[in-house]
Parts: sequence; structure tokens; C-alpha cells
Amino acid sequence: MTETITNWAGNITYSAKELHRPYSLDAIRALVAGSERVRVLGSGHSFNEIAEPGPEGVLLSIAALPPAIDVDREARTVRVSGGVRYAELARAVYAHGLALPNMASLPHISVAGSVATGTHGSGVGNGSLATSVREVELVTADGSVVTVGRDDPRFGGAVTSLGALGVVTALTLDLEPSFDVEQHLFTELPLDGLDLAAFETVMASAYSVSLFTDWREPGFRQVWLKRRTDQPLPDFPWAAPATEKLHPVPGMPAVNCTEQFGVPGPWHQRLPHFRAEFTPSSGAELQSEYLLASRYAVEALRAVDGIRETVAPVLQTCEVRRVAADEQWLSPSYGQDTVALHFTWIEDTAAVLPVVRLLEDTLDAFAPRPHWGKVFAVPAEVLRGRFPRLADFRALARELDPAGKFANVFVRDVLDG
Repeated sequence: MTETITNWAGNITYSAKELHRPYSLDAIRALVAGSERVRVLGSGHSFNEIAEPGPEGVLLSIAALPPAIDVDREARTVRVSGGVRYAELARAVYAHGLALPNMASLPHISVAGSVATGTHGSGVGNGSLATSVREVELVTADGSVVTVGRDDPRFGGAVTSLGALGVVTALTLDLEPSFDVEQHLFTELPLDGLDLAAFETVMASAYSVSLFTDWREPGFRQVWLKRRTDQPLPDFPWAAPATEKLHPVPGMPAVNCTEQFGVPGPWHQRLPHFRAEFTPSSGAELQSEYLLASRYAVEALRAVDGIRETVAPVLQTCEVRRVAADEQWLSPSYGQDTVALHFTWIEDTAAVLPVVRLLEDTLDAFAPRPHWGKVFAVPAEVLRGRFPRLADFRALARELDPAGKFANVFVRDVLDG
């Protein structure tokens, strides 16, 4: 009897007959070397077929690898096995008095899968999660173990790699001294009258800032400011302080959200929106996200506002964040500071996809780059034109995986058309 394997949201059922869970590096090397097609499934928090190996391919999880987390306090680095999730990593790092610079909204996602797809948090000075990576260890197509560090000219393609180069078995990340964070929430930030200078001031008013709206009315229903306690208290005159705890999705209980109302706490208990001890078992939602040059932020938001009557009926919440530029060739923030427009949709693919296409048409003038692990419909030929180092990545993939063992349909569309 074959195993039914789905992603976290349940909108993707993988065609692979079995999910392999090797317990050792040697077992991974043997499995990869002996297989014709391999894709790696991380924590399953992708909403498209990026992990689909095809019916004759091997779907591999590295979650069964021993969860190694080796902190070097003097060097301020941590070497972590690829299957470890951020919540687990954060607790270990914090125990050594150190910190990751930033985290995504959900701490339950795997480290390797997050950086491979360009996942990020927020903050005008914070890059994607991949910017903390200083070294990647991966098993390539012939079962060899290859290490690529920042001093290697291939590094720009090695981290946000879509799983196209090999199986990432370990990563080394930069750390910094631990810090505390407070969350201050505000409500009803108007879009009317917001120009680019004001938008940038809002987004720079704390270490990490997120704006939320359901697009049922113009403007933003919630503003989440995450202030480092070693930085100035933000002056935020544009919206009223929240009077009750809030969930990013209007009407949902806030019990599983990280502490609010300015209560200080360790970085890993405030930078995510959701508590680590709350483990989502399934997601009744779909997600899309588009990152575009930050200079277009207000124009793009007004464009979405112009179609909000179509967007709102299938939307749970939209989050707007800022992400600093990075140098990963396939990163949605490659070479430019970006604004990220994230859409959490209802769990109805048939209803959502037409709205996704309309949204992409509406944003097309701003050349948005989609998050690699979300729902999008941008044609491959258009997508390829938005990543100026794609040819370099294609050459790297051919060097490390000459027969295309890790290149499923999703990857081949991106690389070759």
C-alpha cells in the first residue's frame, strides 16, 4: 500500500510512492547516488509543486537526521543539520546568549527549506533568512558531499537554490549577541495620504514592522511593531494603540500569538508572530507572496486597493513587510530592497487562482518576484526575466547536477523554459 503524502496545507498530494526518511548522512548519500530523480520535502510549508519528484522519483525528508546544533560562542556561529526547525534552533542559540538576526512569522518551518525558497521576516535593515548563512553542506547527484562557503564564487547560488543543487544536510549561520524585543500593536493605519516617504518612515519605525489588512476597506487594520529594547521607543502617531490582543486574521483568537502590549521578552519569543509551543498540524489556507522594489511600495498598494472588491472575498489577511537587499542569485530580494506583499487566502484553489492571476496582472508593471514556495501563476518566461543572475545559477546547477537529478518540472520551468 502506497503512502499518501501531502504538504502542510493539503492542497498538494505528491505522486511519489514513498517518503524516504534516512537516519544518517551515509544513507542519504547512498539513496541519492542510486536514484534517478530526487526532491527534498522540508517541513511541508510550501503551497506549490516545488517538492514534487514525479511518480518515478524519490521524495526525501532529512527530518530523521540527528538534530545537530553546534554553537561556537567565540565565533558567533552555529552549524545546524538541515532538518532542524527554527523554533528548536532558536532555543539552543538563546541558551548560549546568542541570537539569529531575524525570524519568519512562523517558527515551525525548517531552516534548510526556508533559506532555499527565500523566506524572510521584516525590517528595513533585515535581509532574508538566507543572509545569515555563511556555509552550505550538501549531497550532490553522485553522492558526494560538497561544502560551499562565502569565499566560494558559487555561494551566490548555493543557499536560495530551490533544492536544485543537492540535498542540504547542514548549514552554518552567523549569530549575534542575544537581545530582547517588545511588540507594540496599532490599529487602522490609513492608506489615503500615505506617500513613499511616509511609508518608509512607518516601516523603519521599529526593528521589524508588519502591516495587516483584509482589503475590505482601504488602509491597514493592524500594525505590528517589534522593537529591540536596546533601540529607541518608536513614536507612532499614524494609528491608535490596540486595546486588545490581536491575531493577524481578523476575528481569530490571539491565544497562539506571541506576547503583545509591549511586554519585553527574548528575541525568539517576539520576532515570530506565533508561539513556538503552538504547532499547527494543518493549514486551512493557501498563500501567495510577491516581492518588488521598495520604491514601488505605495504604487503597488494603491493598485491592490483598486481591485480589493475582488481580492477581499477570498482573502483571510494580507501582510506587508520590508526586506533588505541580498546577494543570493534566486532570492526575490536579490540586488534591491523590497516590499513584500503576502496574501493568506481561503482554502479554495478554484476560487483563489483567478484572483491570483488578476493580482499578478495588476502588479506586473512593478516586476514582482514571487516567493518560490507559494501559489503563483507568473509564466516561466516572464519569471526568468526578473532574475538577472539566472544564467549563473543555471551553470551552477549543471556543474553540480549535470543530469538534472534534482530538477523536477517546477525547477526545469525556471531554468530552461
